[in-house]
Amino acid sequence: MLKRIFDRNGDSLSRDPAKKNGRFTPQHLIDIHEVVKAYVTPVGDFIALDSVDLQVDEGEFVAVVGKSGSGKSTLINMITGIDKPTSGVVYVGDIPVHTLKEGPMAEWRGRNVGVIFQFFQLLPMLSCLENIMLPMDFCNVYSGRERKDRALHLLELVGMAEHAYKLPSEVSGGEQQRVAIARAMATDPPILAADEPTGNLDSKTADDVFAVFEELVDRGKTIVMVTHDRELASRVSRTITLADGAIIGEERH
Repeated sequence: MLKRIFDRNGDSLSRDPAKKNGRFTPQHLIDIHEVVKAYVTPVGDFIALDSVDLQVDEGEFVAVVGKSGSGKSTLINMITGIDKPTSGVVYVGDIPVHTLKEGPMAEWRGRNVGVIFQFFQLLPMLSCLENIMLPMDFCNVYSGRERKDRALHLLELVGMAEHAYKLPSEVSGGEQQRVAIARAMATDPPILAADEPTGNLDSKTADDVFAVFEELVDRGKTIVMVTHDRELASRVSRTITLADGAIIGEERH
């Protein structure tokens, strides 16, 4: 099965009009072409993504939906560089993300993609303010004073300024997710990649968090969001549906 997929991947790529002089030429902010992701399991090879093509342009708000195991999180991991494809290419801007080594990958991700997870993943021993300042320190952007001012500004943007000096355990789950969004924005990345960002929240809190995303898109950010919430997915600019590792539908709103 893998051999068949890889052969098809190579044949398709060679005929692609975006491939010039034997190399794929990206034409969108996010350009995923013929991506296959295979995992070896005790019961055989599992194909998480099967020859996926996806293009996202600047300023889009794209939702990725599908049943559990359909490949949604794997697709997000391709965009963020958390995981690499077995075959195919992943470009973000003009960067071939699929070729980056671990060190350059971490540096590139820190400056270009803000990642938001379902379970927040804030450092519990740091205040909300310090959690947001940490990526700036890691990526060596902004001066010391500017980092604090920017973190406070981002907390204000997500409605959390009054909780700046509290620990994550001292605020609610919805408030922690707001802080996580502010942290994702710390280095002013052009792209936000959110994996089930409202999946652990009640409907009212989820709606509040989604409103923050809408405001960020209005400010020019590009967001790709994995979600099980069909109602929220209907409010973005485009919805992609995955099943068995393949894109089976696309709807513009």
